Amino acid sequence: MNYHQPFTSSLQTSSLPGPDDITRVELSNGIILLARSNFNSPSVTVRGHLLVGSLFDSDEKLGLSDFTAAALMRGTQRRDFQEIYDALESVGASLGFNGATHVTGLGGRSLVEDLPLLLELLNETLRQPAFPAEQVERLRAQLLTGLTLRAQDTSDMASLTFDQIVYQDHPYSRPEDGWPETIQAITRQDLVDFHARHYGSCGMVIAIVGAVEPQQALAWVQDTFGDWQNPHQPESPQLPAVIPLRERIEKRVEIPGKIQSDLIIGASGPERNASEYLAASLGNSVLGQFGMMGRIGDVVREQAGLAYYAYSRLGGGIGPGPWYVGAGVNPANVEKAVELIHSELQRFISEPVSEEELADSQANYIGSLPLRLESNGGVASALINLEQYELGLDYYLRYADLVNAVTPEAALTAAQQYLHPDRLAVAVAGA
Repeated sequence: MNYHQPFTSSLQTSSLPGPDDITRVELSNGIILLARSNFNSPSVTVRGHLLVGSLFDSDEKLGLSDFTAAALMRGTQRRDFQEIYDALESVGASLGFNGATHVTGLGGRSLVEDLPLLLELLNETLRQPAFPAEQVERLRAQLLTGLTLRAQDTSDMASLTFDQIVYQDHPYSRPEDGWPETIQAITRQDLVDFHARHYGSCGMVIAIVGAVEPQQALAWVQDTFGDWQNPHQPESPQLPAVIPLRERIEKRVEIPGKIQSDLIIGASGPERNASEYLAASLGNSVLGQFGMMGRIGDVVREQAGLAYYAYSRLGGGIGPGPWYVGAGVNPANVEKAVELIHSELQRFISEPVSEEELADSQANYIGSLPLRLESNGGVASALINLEQYELGLDYYLRYADLVNAVTPEAALTAAQQYLHPDRLAVAVAGA
């Protein structure tokens, strides 16, 4: 076992998490524990993930990873569905899982005295799910209902269409929750087999934040998960490169009866740990996030009155996430809104943002960081990000300097690298 022991000092120079108060431990079976104490609250938050996601799904059974994650809480070898929730409710605790592309996320919360029970239930649902046939069918019905609702949701369908354009022939083009026909094709045995092959300790990350000493948290995690091994667990597949668009591509999805159309315009952006990510993020804040949704919100919604809402978003994760402008508009205003957004994007890649615009966004990034780390849950999620994107335990101590180092020219260079107005995806869903 190899671990970093935090250095404690009576001189607390910052409330932000850093190497002095984050304990990072790697267990012999590959599990990584990140722990930080907070005795201002009697509760403890657990966050984490396993290296299993929809990247492992076949096209024929797309949604299998998500289905498996959703079924973990439906019954184990020791407890049925009701007994699991009764155990949680009896102590006011919570526990849940969510499927994603690269990982299956986990999260829970309890009072510190109930953390051993929470970890026991986490261990049981992860390692001993029973996948009861009746519960599998109930869950399947819920998933199919969700997909029916997705097909009628203009925002969801615009996003799905955008991904299919930008990430053609790439895993990111596929919806993690699958299609109705693929969910119908998944059997209970598929869930059992997928779990047996892909769930394991290698690459698992757990963050525990709250009223517990890191060494006590380590002892409980070691006792609970230290013997978990899965020799069949495969490594995550390598992501193929995203092929940049060579021309503007527009696709529309007709959803009759809708009084609103959603549109998304953009391309693929940087990975989270790319050197230009922070410059792109601050530029994006000016474009369509800060205040009343930045320039996009001001021009498209406030001045032109063409949208119910308009904003920009920069993804960025393990792979190259999307960078796009989104808007909800009256179907009669789609073409005008697209033209105006295109003009703003052309301006965005043609001239640097102003010093004032950038300074406002920088102040917002730095000022809001302590608020984002105010709760145990916020800190736990932040620790997971440090590990997942290899940012370093001192990242939040360096954060203000990193943000302030971004210049208008750096933001412009990042925008020019990813956003080309003549090579954008335009996805529209609605009437």
